[in-house]
Amino acid sequence: MGYLLAFSLALGVALPAPALLQPCSLGSPSAPLRFADVGADHRVHAHRRLPGSLDPLYSFVRMSLDVIQQNAFPTELLRDALNDPPSVRTSQILQYQTGYIICATVAILYFVALPATGLSICCCRRHRRCGGRIKAYRRSLLCQRNLLMFGLLLTTLVILGGVICAFAANQKVKEEMGPGAQDALNTLQALRHHVNGIPQGVQWAVAQFAVPKDQILHDLNNISWSIGSTIHLVLKGTVYSAMAAMKARVQDLQNSQDHLQALNATVLTLIRHQEELEATLKDRKHRVVSLLEHPRCTYCVSALGRAQNLEAEANYRKVPSVERVLKTLHGLPKADFSEIIHQANSSFNSIPELAVVKMAELIRDLKVEVEKATKKIQSVADGFPISDHSRPMAEALMKTENSSRPYLKEVKRYEQYRWIAGIVACTVVLLIVLCNILGLSLGAYGLAMREDPSDYESRGEAGAKLLITGVGFSFLFSWLLMPLVFGTFLVGGNMQTLVCKPWANQEIYKFIDTPGNLPPSMNVTEHLGLRRDLNLTAAYQQCKNGASFCDVLPLERSYNLNEHLDVAKYTAEFQKRPDSFEIRFQEIVLLNADGKKDLETFRDSKVDQIDIAGFTTEIRKPVVKTSLVGLAVELEGLSKVQSDRSLAERLAEEARNLRKIQNMTVLPVEGLVENLKTHVQFLSAMAPGLQALINGTLSQISQAEALVPVESQKILRQELACFVRKEVGYISQYLDWLRIVLTEDVTSCQPFSTALDNGRVILCDRIIDPWNAFWFSLGCCTLFLIPSIFFAIKIIKHFRPIRHRLVSTGSEETYPFHIPRVTSLRL
Repeated sequence: MGYLLAFSLALGVALPAPALLQPCSLGSPSAPLRFADVGADHRVHAHRRLPGSLDPLYSFVRMSLDVIQQNAFPTELLRDALNDPPSVRTSQILQYQTGYIICATVAILYFVALPATGLSICCCRRHRRCGGRIKAYRRSLLCQRNLLMFGLLLTTLVILGGVICAFAANQKVKEEMGPGAQDALNTLQALRHHVNGIPQGVQWAVAQFAVPKDQILHDLNNISWSIGSTIHLVLKGTVYSAMAAMKARVQDLQNSQDHLQALNATVLTLIRHQEELEATLKDRKHRVVSLLEHPRCTYCVSALGRAQNLEAEANYRKVPSVERVLKTLHGLPKADFSEIIHQANSSFNSIPELAVVKMAELIRDLKVEVEKATKKIQSVADGFPISDHSRPMAEALMKTENSSRPYLKEVKRYEQYRWIAGIVACTVVLLIVLCNILGLSLGAYGLAMREDPSDYESRGEAGAKLLITGVGFSFLFSWLLMPLVFGTFLVGGNMQTLVCKPWANQEIYKFIDTPGNLPPSMNVTEHLGLRRDLNLTAAYQQCKNGASFCDVLPLERSYNLNEHLDVAKYTAEFQKRPDSFEIRFQEIVLLNADGKKDLETFRDSKVDQIDIAGFTTEIRKPVVKTSLVGLAVELEGLSKVQSDRSLAERLAEEARNLRKIQNMTVLPVEGLVENLKTHVQFLSAMAPGLQALINGTLSQISQAEALVPVESQKILRQELACFVRKEVGYISQYLDWLRIVLTEDVTSCQPFSTALDNGRVILCDRIIDPWNAFWFSLGCCTLFLIPSIFFAIKIIKHFRPIRHRLVSTGSEETYPFHIPRVTSLRL
């Protein structure tokens, strides 16, 4: 057991330094920080047109406009118009508007021809020279009538579909015009707020340095205690193990003294008892042998040999003396080991408090560095030059916003008029559709109920009247529908081809970027303050991709944001101060000189050289060579067979004396021998490894005492390095966040590209598309009025009774006859 303990101690001393096996206990890397959402209230939200049922119609109208206007974007015409308006020739405008001129020609022809045709038909009917009834019945009339009815029905359904689309598009324009105007103002307002909020946003973003600052100050308030606790935690195994070994050696010293003193006292007592026993046994041996050799003692020869061995066997005078060892250990321990252990524990356990005291100045210095970093961060906001550019932008946006409000109000007012006109026009077309549908229905029903073609049928006559009413409405209102269609077409078509389409494909931006297209007073790049190497198209693309004003405005020469957000600029001194910091912990004394001397005296006391074999030899010997009890039993047996009563009594008396010696002397001696055996066993177990144990303990204590200051400094360096990495990580997180916020949020120019896109979505996708869908649908209805009029006029005759009846013969000859009933109803 002693050798195993010595091996364990030696193994513990040979292990590597505990601090080298420890990871950072302060938590590294830095935990993620949460920052406020800066500038969330000033963002320009992107508008999108939601998918709707009219989207296919919008696409078809755009394709139709592409067919009507096949000319490219009029760059030269616009350049001449902007730079030298008088130089623009009418032929240039007409050449570009060729498609619209063709459509205008068609519209004029329609505007003139359809009312004229209607007037001609009215005059003709007034003089009864056209129209009326079918004069003769023919077999081909049925097929002709069915074709005319189908043509009118199909045309009417087309007009009905068109008027439904026109109603929907007209309502869509109304629904989008008001909110669109408001969204345009909101976009301008949000853009202005974004520009106005840039300086304030920069201040807010810089103020968020309070987040890492508070975390760093919190860590600084706990760092010294944490490092002291870490040192204590890492080294306590080594120190406590050394003190436990020292306490065990002191206990071994005390136990050794107790056992040696008890052993020495036991040996002296045994020697004294041995002398008494030898004298007693000598007397008893003489008496017993005399009795057994008496001539009258019968059967005594067998007991004579045992009686002659009636003498002491173990000689306790031969056991080794421990007086010298006891003399050496006398008065030990001279040192107060309880106080030594208490002082060592107190000194070692005070390391956290000592670290707090020793690191107080460093903590103050680091807090000062944090405050310096705060001032440096504030200088980022103070020196940020965006205000010089944002102020003119905000003023220009405010001016644009104020000047646009009256126009947008006027747009809403005129839109109301347009909507009413559209409703009236669609209602007229719908009335014509209703006349056609009811006329067809009543006329077809009348035809079905008429038994003879020459019979008068009121429902058929009513159907004819409804159809002629629809024709009258068509002639009456066609001249009003066509100007409305062409007027909205001219405005919406040109907006689509001159504004929306080049706006979507960025041709407008390229036109603005091309030198000479705009007058010098309209230099957009100069007015916006863009970098000279950027044009509007490039700036728009960069802003759309998330660029900041720093990327599109000439700020880099006067202010380099990356240089101002360099981590080393704010953490150099913060990292430098801990590198040169050291803690001189007071020397922790686990064992003073007196205690060490006591252990060395114990080691050199030669306890391990005691002749345990000499003790063992005598301990193993019986106290008496022969068994007193056995001899007493044998004498008692002999006393019973003797004929001489006197001899028998004497033998019995000697047996009782032997038993008395056994109980009074031998048994106590044997008990002392057992005690002696216990002490010898302890010494035999402890003594062989005593020197190794004490040497190992002294070495362990010495190494622990030497290890504490060295490893404390290593742990301090390691923990401070971890702490610095952690706190620098917080500052690095903030600077990365600040860079992103300043470039992608606070100073982002993406709201400008979003505002431009919103303008296109509001004007083109939400207003112009339904506007064009309206005129296209109403125009289709207007054009299909022509076949509707034709089919209606043609079918009216078939709904009235015929004048003559066709009689079919084999040679298909016809014989006219007079109709007895002639209706007086006329067209």
